[in-house]
Amino acid sequence: MASPILEMQSITKTFPGVKALQDVSLSVARGEIHAICGENGAGKSTLMKVLSGVYPHGTYEGKILFDGEEVQFGSINDSEAKGIVIIHQELALVPYLSVAENIFLGNERVSRGLIDWNKANSEAAALLARVGLDELPVTPVMQLGVGKQQLVEIAKALSKQVKLLILDEPTAALNDDDSAHLLDLLRHLQGQGITSIMISHKLNEIAEIADSTTIIRDGLSIETLDMKRDNVTQERIIKGMVGRDLQHRYPPHESKVGPEVFRVEDWTVRHPTQPDRVVVDGASLTVRAGEVVGIAGLMGAGRTELAMSVFGRSYGSHASGKVFVHGKEVSTKSVSEAIGHGIAYVSEDRKRYGLNLIEDIRTNISAASLSKISTGGFVNGNEEIKVAEEYRQSMNIKSPTVMALTGKLSGGNQQKVVLSKWIYTDPEVLILDEPTRGIDVGAKYEIYTIINKLADAGKGVLVISSELPELLGICDRIYTLAFGRITGQLPRAEATQENLMQLMTKERDQVR
Repeated sequence: MASPILEMQSITKTFPGVKALQDVSLSVARGEIHAICGENGAGKSTLMKVLSGVYPHGTYEGKILFDGEEVQFGSINDSEAKGIVIIHQELALVPYLSVAENIFLGNERVSRGLIDWNKANSEAAALLARVGLDELPVTPVMQLGVGKQQLVEIAKALSKQVKLLILDEPTAALNDDDSAHLLDLLRHLQGQGITSIMISHKLNEIAEIADSTTIIRDGLSIETLDMKRDNVTQERIIKGMVGRDLQHRYPPHESKVGPEVFRVEDWTVRHPTQPDRVVVDGASLTVRAGEVVGIAGLMGAGRTELAMSVFGRSYGSHASGKVFVHGKEVSTKSVSEAIGHGIAYVSEDRKRYGLNLIEDIRTNISAASLSKISTGGFVNGNEEIKVAEEYRQSMNIKSPTVMALTGKLSGGNQQKVVLSKWIYTDPEVLILDEPTRGIDVGAKYEIYTIINKLADAGKGVLVISSELPELLGICDRIYTLAFGRITGQLPRAEATQENLMQLMTKERDQVR
């Protein structure tokens, strides 16, 4: 076993009323890829913020040793000066600046008091080559997809002579190809002597790439597993994370399907700024009461665009087609119209579209249904608190009070707040776009249980997911989408990952 590059000894971090970390210890060997697993709210990100100086020395108890000497970081600049660089799940790039400008932001290449653009661009090009990104350094970051932006962040870390690279949920928003490329890059950097710590909920990726895995549960370090020697399985990691064997990833459910509740016919939508580009092309689908229906498709297939355009024309231009609720054609030209006709949409980007992070749980839950708790144009505060408290308890939102800021909650609990908001509108059909993205297996199970309860209550549920096992585990029927067109539908009994993928990967001329 290589000598440790990092040792965190008996770290305890307390916030008002909450002990986020309690006597946590972590040892990372030099040159390894070390994974950290745990449920949302377990303390993983808090531990890394302690390490990187986001929570400075003096605000926690315990000791940190790096490269054999004790370190006491007062800020993130101090940790970066030692070669520790953290890349957060929410990327910290400036969209209107170029790739080179982002890489050297705060660390500019200066000559005689002025930025040396030739030097900056040439050094950026060399760094981009190291991470396998074939883009010009002058390209604005806003023109890059999320996968390429992630590589820019890593190039930025390399510019700081990184020794220990920390990645918080690096593949949460990436497609399979981009995720595979990122994992290959971590192996490549490992070959160059760079140590990595990877926080992830994707257990298959951890099993594939990690040398060691530390499990944190409820603010405690439970164990560290040698992934190769101990022959660790995903089930073994899950047991450590949740404190018990999880017999089923998906709760058992017997659907009681009723009459059709929701139908979309010949739905066509054009790109919002490129009117000649058809993004959704003649799509038709149905959802029945008590039924969970899935939509599968590769990145760019048009899944989210279909859902958002149906929900009040929230995406695109020149939308055409028909929407029916309980067999009656309805207008959904605005979000308020869609809500009024019993359609609800939970966005894949809960932080941008689903929540007001600087408001409390109470305000977020009532946001889409203020008329239900208002009289004479005034919100009944007591009723608002009562409703929010009912959802806090029934949805198992882990917060001592509904007055807590939503932005302070873990990802899984934020997702429960979003679901509560839309369930409170009492919809006939609930469209869920990537409902379990970025949350742990325990919270996923709770979300699946909520979906089943909605179906049992006679609601129609439409689930969009990039994870085929998830769709196969919870859906009664699955539609496939490619190039904006429905390419097929399969009942659960006939659906497999293989035949779904065949339908999802049809060539453009095959779906016309």
